[in-house]
Amino acid sequence: MTITTDDVKFDKDNLVPCVVQDSETLRVLMLAYMNSESLKRTLATNETWFWSRARGELWHKGETSGNKQHVVDVLLDCDSDAILIRVRPEGPACHTGKTSCFHQVIKGQEVARFESSNNLGEVLSALYALIEGRKRDRPEGSYTAYLFNEGLDKILKKVGEESSETLIAAKNPDKSALSRECCDLLYHLLVLLVERGVTLDELQEELVRRHRA
Repeated sequence: MTITTDDVKFDKDNLVPCVVQDSETLRVLMLAYMNSESLKRTLATNETWFWSRARGELWHKGETSGNKQHVVDVLLDCDSDAILIRVRPEGPACHTGKTSCFHQVIKGQEVARFESSNNLGEVLSALYALIEGRKRDRPEGSYTAYLFNEGLDKILKKVGEESSETLIAAKNPDKSALSRECCDLLYHLLVLLVERGVTLDELQEELVRRHRA
């Protein structure tokens, strides 16, 4: 069955929601809206175009920022009223500089996300968000809050100590001990990243860049 733009069910305002996804990482980058003209331009240019409901005009993603999105696939859902576009992004999707527009954890959900996931990437993201919350709220009795209160030098000292303990554990046959020390080191590295304002998105971008090189 051949699908065309005529099959898209636009709403009463001639709009259809569009989810944009990184074709390599499969991470959801943003949600925007398209009208018939922006969809046609997207298909014609292989770069994303949307309709700005706030400004009431077409906008070409990356036209001013340079963060263009190169189209890999354009998919229509089973009800024909939502579009998924898989892209190769040239830069961050969000105007804040974040890789994805979906980066804000709703307060109170950090621990739930951390405890409920079996995916390492999701666990790291949830732990990062949890550490961000400790830095922001500084709850009494929190070891993480204590590290932030003590400052960068204390955090660096702990990273050094945990690095040494990881090296010692690696020299011994007990793999569970090595796993525990690696987790301690990883946790303190995440604290350092939060303290210095380095995001997991930035780490991911660097890893992807190295993979492509």
